[in-house]
Amino acid sequence: MAYFIGTDIGGTFTDLTMLSDAGDVMIVKAPTTPEDRTRGVLDALDLAAAALGVPSAKLVAELAYFAHGTTAATNAFIERKGARTGLLTTQGFGDILRIQRSMSSWAGMAVHELSHFSARSTPIPIVPRDLIEEIPERIDFRGAVIAPLDEQAARSGIERLLAKGVEAIAICLLWSFRNPAHERRLAEIVREMAPRVFVTVSSALVPILGEYERTSTTAINAYLGPVINRYINGLESSIRGLGYRGPISIMESGGGVLPASEAAFQAANLLTSGPAGGVLASQKLGELLGMKNILTTDMGGTSFDVGLIVNGQPLLETVREEGRFHVALPSIKVTAIGSGGGSIARVSNAHLTVGPESAGSAPGPACYGRGGTDATITDADVVLGIIDPDYFLGGRMKLDPALAAQAVRVNVAEPLGMDLHEAAAGIREIANNQMADLLRRVTLRAGYDPRQFVLFAYGGAGPTHAYQYASIAGISRVVAPSTASGHSAYGAVTADRHRSYSFSVGLHAPARFKRASDHVDAKVLNDAFALIESQCRAALGDGAELRRFIDMRFRQQVHEIGVEVPLKTLTAADIDELVDRFEQQYEQIFGANTALRISGVEFTIVRVGGISPVHKPQPMRLARATGACRPVATRRVYFYGLGFHPTPVYRWDAIAPDHSFEGPAIIERPDTTIVIGPGQRAEMEAYGNVIIDLRSGHDEQRGN
Repeated sequence: MAYFIGTDIGGTFTDLTMLSDAGDVMIVKAPTTPEDRTRGVLDALDLAAAALGVPSAKLVAELAYFAHGTTAATNAFIERKGARTGLLTTQGFGDILRIQRSMSSWAGMAVHELSHFSARSTPIPIVPRDLIEEIPERIDFRGAVIAPLDEQAARSGIERLLAKGVEAIAICLLWSFRNPAHERRLAEIVREMAPRVFVTVSSALVPILGEYERTSTTAINAYLGPVINRYINGLESSIRGLGYRGPISIMESGGGVLPASEAAFQAANLLTSGPAGGVLASQKLGELLGMKNILTTDMGGTSFDVGLIVNGQPLLETVREEGRFHVALPSIKVTAIGSGGGSIARVSNAHLTVGPESAGSAPGPACYGRGGTDATITDADVVLGIIDPDYFLGGRMKLDPALAAQAVRVNVAEPLGMDLHEAAAGIREIANNQMADLLRRVTLRAGYDPRQFVLFAYGGAGPTHAYQYASIAGISRVVAPSTASGHSAYGAVTADRHRSYSFSVGLHAPARFKRASDHVDAKVLNDAFALIESQCRAALGDGAELRRFIDMRFRQQVHEIGVEVPLKTLTAADIDELVDRFEQQYEQIFGANTALRISGVEFTIVRVGGISPVHKPQPMRLARATGACRPVATRRVYFYGLGFHPTPVYRWDAIAPDHSFEGPAIIERPDTTIVIGPGQRAEMEAYGNVIIDLRSGHDEQRGN
């Protein structure tokens, strides 16, 4: 038997999803170990082996593939625990990272925070000013050398950085994407003078227009590179130490996996590694179920992450904000808030808030019995009878309902003068409305109606809350995947190899143009696409599946939109068609008649993304069970606005495909609890995914 394993480290649990070559799926969860996250992965491997009834060494001996999604880059960046990093930049441009295109005081802040000027602040710099060296050199916008590279000055600057103990150096010069010669020479000098220093070169990582975004991305990659290198090497050493000799892949943000050997050099591409895995797993499941427009929702222990799949493809973003800075690398767009099972409920000035602070895995919710005293969403679920404290993680981890009740009573019910169960239901109601608000924002801001999407609910807590937050957002159908609690890990093990390449073109049609093709040379675009397509095929092989995009914007504006480009030699007619499609997409997002074609159109950056399939087993249909599907118990469950309701409880592994349920009902898995609200209807389909129809739900689900 051959096995394929994907792992994903969350704030509370480390998930492991294992596929067999027969198509069987197993999910195990081990507590995340923040002091050494690799330990949590090894613990999960031990649990998987124990579930199979074999020694860990035997499981590893039969392991054919290992993939990993990680929060190591995100944690290091948020906590400012990256490497001591220096920056080499063009003379006169040393303050790019401080100015941040005049966004430094508010970049990365939530909308509701922007109006509070006292809350604005300049972020902690990635690279302190004393670690930035300005190098005499200059290349113009055509790529011509105006001032040659002063190598003596460069060596002196590098010596100063080395004397200050830098572990990494970022190199970002003006217009280097037009002519990378000076950057390449600087990299050669650094490697000659300090071969152990980690180097990131902007023209190799992100050769695009926009000196701030390019510098920020290059600096972040250098800052994270040594940390990721140590982390990946430690993980790989541990897995290899168990006897594994197969490939190791790392989930990246753009829509696939990288070989472990390349991950450190793409460290900035790992900043949304885990959430991207869940979106890709949802894309694969959507293909299986015939669903193309999907809202992905991942509710774990710490956060609630939302992504969009439109017409079968994940929605991408080319520039995103991370930790108050900008990363200009294509990534699957995922938006998060601090609303997970461990999110803490507090009362301040007679107002109840939930999140964003989380109890995490240590000490965790009060019901974990690990010393936590704060009330969390999970504690509320236990108090309300939604989660069975004796069946958490299949009974492997017992929860303490008395501690959950005490936390909710002391922290919420008594300060608000409420009944215990009303207080617990209030915690859920606030959290579910926060999540519904995010669903509406994510869809409407991208120009889509949330009512036109199916919602996929995963993460350990997603299926427990989706029946309500989806209904509040106006969504009528929810899918709780059979891999829900390990969905991001499932995405990692089933993701294909991926690469993306970009190149700035800087073409435009002027104001009041009649035909864009009169001003935009199709040959320039064809040559640019040919260049980066060759890079993509060199990385993935000639059989790679490619997709082309071009970033476009109206002149005098900053809002860029990526327009998909056909895989063919472009003609003048294609150029004009691209402008029409750009205008349509623009008005879909910003509203009818908002397009400003009269101002002219810019073609800024061409992009190519490539996918090369990774061998993986195909999903297996469930065997049809014989006999009636009966509940294992009936328990009193409290529903907001309705009070306690006798609710049948089913075990997932005893349900036959095509069996339907009338709500209220609860389906328990060892790794999650699926709730079907009063008046709703659900059915388990052939692959074990539970599909819930919310349309007949009561007002409690609609949030009215």
